[in-house]
Amino acid sequence: MACSAVWVLFILFISPSLSLNPSLQNQATILVSLKQSFVSDSSLFDAWKQSNHSSLCSWPFILCDPRNQLVLSLNISNLNISGSLSPIIASLKSLENLSIANNAFSGPFPVEVSNLSSLRCLNISNNQFNGSLNWDFMKSKELTIFDAYNNDFSGSLPLNITELQKLQHLDLGGNYFFGRIPLSYGRFRRLEYLSLAGNDLSGPIPDVLANLTSLKQLYLGYFNQFQGPIPTKLGDLANLVHLDLSSCGLSGPIPSELGNLNKLDTLFLQTNQISGPIPPNFGNLTNLKSLDLSNNVIGGEIPLELKNLKNLSLMHLFINRLQGEIPGFIAELPSLEVLKLWQNNLTGVIPPKLGWNGQLRELDLSSNKLTGSIPRGLCIGQKLEILILLNNLLFGPLPGGFSDCNSLSRVRLGQNYLTGSIPREFLYLPVLSLVELHNNYLSGELSNEPSKRPAKLSQLNLSNNRLSGPIPVSIGNFSGIQNLLLGGNRFTGAVPPELGRLKRVLKIDLSRNNFTGSIPPELGGCELLTFLDLSRNSLGGAVPIELAKIRILNYLNVSSNRLNGSIPRELGTIKSLTSADFSYNNFSGRVPTMGQFSYFNVSSFVGNERLCGLAFNPCERARAQGDQTKHRFAGKFKLIIALGLLSCSSIFALTAIVKTRRWLRRDSDAWRLTAFQKLSFGSGDVAECLKENNIIGRGGAGTVYRCVTPNGDRVAVKRLSGIDKGSTHHRDNGFSAEIRVLGRIRHRNIVRLLAFCKNKETNLLVYEYMSNGSLGEVLHGKRGRYLDWEVRLKIAVEAAKGLCYLHHDCCPAVLHRDVKSNNILLDAEFEAHVADFGLAKFLRDSGASECMSAIAGSYGYIAPEYAYTLKVDEKSDVYSFGVVLLELVTGRRPVGDFGEEGLDIVRWTKASTNWNKDRVVEILDRRMSEVPVNEAAQVFFVAMLCVQEQSVERPTMREVVQMLSQAKQQS
Repeated sequence: MACSAVWVLFILFISPSLSLNPSLQNQATILVSLKQSFVSDSSLFDAWKQSNHSSLCSWPFILCDPRNQLVLSLNISNLNISGSLSPIIASLKSLENLSIANNAFSGPFPVEVSNLSSLRCLNISNNQFNGSLNWDFMKSKELTIFDAYNNDFSGSLPLNITELQKLQHLDLGGNYFFGRIPLSYGRFRRLEYLSLAGNDLSGPIPDVLANLTSLKQLYLGYFNQFQGPIPTKLGDLANLVHLDLSSCGLSGPIPSELGNLNKLDTLFLQTNQISGPIPPNFGNLTNLKSLDLSNNVIGGEIPLELKNLKNLSLMHLFINRLQGEIPGFIAELPSLEVLKLWQNNLTGVIPPKLGWNGQLRELDLSSNKLTGSIPRGLCIGQKLEILILLNNLLFGPLPGGFSDCNSLSRVRLGQNYLTGSIPREFLYLPVLSLVELHNNYLSGELSNEPSKRPAKLSQLNLSNNRLSGPIPVSIGNFSGIQNLLLGGNRFTGAVPPELGRLKRVLKIDLSRNNFTGSIPPELGGCELLTFLDLSRNSLGGAVPIELAKIRILNYLNVSSNRLNGSIPRELGTIKSLTSADFSYNNFSGRVPTMGQFSYFNVSSFVGNERLCGLAFNPCERARAQGDQTKHRFAGKFKLIIALGLLSCSSIFALTAIVKTRRWLRRDSDAWRLTAFQKLSFGSGDVAECLKENNIIGRGGAGTVYRCVTPNGDRVAVKRLSGIDKGSTHHRDNGFSAEIRVLGRIRHRNIVRLLAFCKNKETNLLVYEYMSNGSLGEVLHGKRGRYLDWEVRLKIAVEAAKGLCYLHHDCCPAVLHRDVKSNNILLDAEFEAHVADFGLAKFLRDSGASECMSAIAGSYGYIAPEYAYTLKVDEKSDVYSFGVVLLELVTGRRPVGDFGEEGLDIVRWTKASTNWNKDRVVEILDRRMSEVPVNEAAQVFFVAMLCVQEQSVERPTMREVVQMLSQAKQQS
């Protein structure tokens, strides 16, 4: 909170008779000395010079009392300053306002500041100060605002702070305080704002907080883990306007006494374990604007008394156990803008008048049992942006008015029983970005609008309907399309070559239709395509070699068509191609063996009688027998050649070993080792470990060696692939500096980088050794049976904490870029440690591993938006971590364990459970026994949120840690 508005009111009332006033020169000396501890853009403080002391009151960031020329205010907020804050600041005895918010100060906050007897406002929020806040506040009796939000303070909540009886604003949120809320906190008689949110507090919420009768805003949620219910006494806070108790472990029913808070405009109780019904006397909260009770276990019906909430603009009741119909009065709330009731047990029809208030912007009623048709007036006010009604029992046509709803951005109506055609211009709306109409009974043709160019539409899913006719050529105008899913319809005609104009498309699925003609070579222009499915059509002709231009293609399926000619061997050069299916066509000739073809299953080629080179149809059968003598002679000749080559290879290998040993001894001194902590070994000891028999793992990031140092310590050494001689990083390009940043990262659930070792040809990373290997090896290998549920849940929480640290507590934040089970390592106690964070950036930049599709990540873990933008953010990591959670729940690999080419764990779990966490028992790893179903359901629920297709819908890693930590409480 800014302090300037408060202290400026006192300037005109300063006593003119202050004795022993420090001179401008003395004050300038203090400020110049203070500046020395700052790390910042020096030009900001150019005017802060001793020689310039006479104009001190004109210095930037300073305000003085005009009568006595005393410094009253120092405001250096939002200047990106790091370093420490010198205790000399306490020498400015006249200081009334001190604001250093939104910088990067670290270390302990100088306790001497509490001696400033005139201080009224102290804002140190959004920095990295640490230590405790158990200061002696006795001398700061004038303090009215104290904001320490979002630092690294720890210990118990400060007790002496209750001496500040003039305090009106207290924010200690976003720190690491633990223990209980002191009972003495009920003494703040003038307090209007109190936030203790985002700490590690526990115990019950004390009733004494009800003594804070002046309180207007109370925040206690997020990361705190309180025990017990919401205190009924909070209903006595008659002046309360904003109450936030979200995400803090509360249980029991909602006390009806909260209905007495008739000044309340915001009530947030989401993400707890609150049960029971919604109190009917909530109808008394006539000033309420925002109500969020989502993600609890609230049951019963929506009370009719809520019809009195005429000011309500936001109602979130999703993920509960509400039943009955949606009351008709909800449609008549005049201010309602956002209504989200998804994942309940609601029945009946959607209120026909919903949207008639002209204010509706967001509506999500998905995953209920609603019937009837979609109301026609949802977009009467031309403000509707988000419409999500998927997974219900809705029938009838799409309202024709959708064609004129120019505000629509996201529409998800899949998995219903909708019929009729798609309104003519609906898909061409100007800001439409997502359309899901899959799994309905829609029919008719798609309209062709060549004059329209809808650049915003990125996701279009019309699969599994009864749509017919050709794909309109105007499909090429959808320049922003990323996912185009039209499979399982009755489309006819040719695959339009205009698809080649979709430069951002990631996924095209035209399978299970009636397309004819040939595969257009223009598809080779879709350079970001990772998934192409043209199977189960009537396509003919050859597979165009232009498809080989798609260098990041992961999945190709052209099975069950009438394709002929030979299979282009050029496709084998697509090193990212991990799954291809050419079965049941009319291909002929030899199956290529080069490149990726050596990895494909034989089943990928069955059903092609004239195709040879396979185990069931070797090409020799198609040849004439020839001269047997010639074959015998050729066989002898080949044997001689083979023996000669074997002898040469043995000599070469022996020579190489001798040279390698000499090289290691000769060039060990050429290694440069950068240690990130005190080490008992040197670069030569590390280099000696680079032997074949020491290899314990290989991956896209490089080869890992087990290394036992001369004093018996065990470390892991990773030789980085593609960042060796000849790569762009051979010239470093900041690589060493970035590695040094990673080397400073310290967290219990992060694999510690001990050292960085390099010479002219090789880069080595030295890590602490993890004796139980990776989660992927343990989970999917022979030892998987030893991972019981308790250990898996512990691993999930610990790995989430490691990623949370990288995303939220590192400065700058670190994106992992390759989260997967093989990059979560386990120590001797099966404690999880996140490994290889940040390396994928360098691999991508250097072109190290083309099998990574030029995308930092691994197949099966890559977020949908990641592959087509080649840009990452923290939500890409969240998606990948969601896949890891699904691995822990199901025991299955991300790909390859589902009996169908191209099916991954996300799609399989969605099909198996319909994203219903109550069906988690159907996918649990059968190797586990005695799994608490409530805990597994919570972990599965978190995984579902993490792998949402739209990144904006995924939680942050902080929220993931919070929700996983709640899993134990589910029992």
